[in-house]
Amino acid sequence: MIKKILCISFSILLFACNSKKEYREKIVKGKNKTVTLAYQIKAKLGEGAIWNYKTQELYWVDIEGKKFNIYNPKSKVNTILNTASRISTVVPFTENEAMIALEDGVHKMNLQTGESTLFTDMKSELLGSRLNDGKCDPAGRFWVGSMHFKQEKGKANLYTISSENILQKKIDSVTISNGIVWTSDKKTMYYIDTSTSTVKSFDYNNETGEISNEKLAVKIPISLGFPDGMTIDEENMLWVGMWNGNAVIRFNPVTGKVISKIEVPAHNITSCAFGGENLDILYITSASVDMTAEEIEKYPLAGSIFKVKPGVKGVNSNFYIENKSTK
Repeated sequence: MIKKILCISFSILLFACNSKKEYREKIVKGKNKTVTLAYQIKAKLGEGAIWNYKTQELYWVDIEGKKFNIYNPKSKVNTILNTASRISTVVPFTENEAMIALEDGVHKMNLQTGESTLFTDMKSELLGSRLNDGKCDPAGRFWVGSMHFKQEKGKANLYTISSENILQKKIDSVTISNGIVWTSDKKTMYYIDTSTSTVKSFDYNNETGEISNEKLAVKIPISLGFPDGMTIDEENMLWVGMWNGNAVIRFNPVTGKVISKIEVPAHNITSCAFGGENLDILYITSASVDMTAEEIEKYPLAGSIFKVKPGVKGVNSNFYIENKSTK
């Protein structure tokens, strides 16, 4: 999520000008998929989409609304569990529990009662900040990042919570920690710090959770919006929700190029996740905040959940795995 980008360097602006034509030509070729409304709701800041393939439900959150949502596409029912503070992301855990990121740290939430208990206390790490996006890696570690309330540059971090509930800082001095995914061979991690307008790649060790060899994978012109939440498909291509961009864009992280763009009838697109029995439906979250009066009129469905069949399948989401000896 991002309300404003306060510091955009001249180099980024220059890149956007030089690259705009090239990206536009590639994008036009991808305009062949139609987005439809999955569930109409006026979420303030819809985020954190993740598909629970075991229950066939979409988990998602409304950060500013302080709500954890469980949407069942078959019944069309969206169950809302209220939270004590802003909830920024969620990952599946057990049949009756999920791990949720709140303002003071990570909690376990009972999906039947809505009650939550603090699992990882992060208050000392989150002074003036809150948690933001996150996901579990293939080994079941929970990676979750932060962002400063005033979005001050370099005051956020990316953390992991191991199966033994050990908190470790993995990347520091970021601004808005956002999308994160891993390749099918478990050797590469992709990560977004929204303010940089980039997707970075890291060599990833699944056994240890260590990352190394940071590289630039994708540089995104600001003409396309700002990169927010992200998912990965079975071809290891990246799907990125574009804040202030009205779209989800599929990037090739090897070449750094746009493959296709799927336009969405909402201004601020925040996250996406592949779901459905065949993982062939892309669910998309959006926000209704940070819009002008003109944008509000133009996008009355902002805040809703959208869906599209993009012609490629996703992969199963990773669940948090807890070492039972720590209980």
